[in-house]
Amino acid sequence: MLKLSDEALGAVMMALQKSLMEQSDIVPVLKGFNFKVNEEDELYVMNPPMVKLKANDNG
Repeated sequence: MLKLSDEALGAVMMALQKSLMEQSDIVPVLKGFNFKVNEEDELYVMNPPMVKLKANDNG
């Protein structure tokens, strides 16, 4: 049985944060994940989403 690695769980949380910030659908991000199995028989995400923050122009 496979489980999510801590990294994979973090990638899911980043995908959720990204979809909330951009008000976009999370499904394409999740479907785009490339997985591999690590040494502990856990799923590892090879391409976690990147969340970009905008600089604050208020000083």
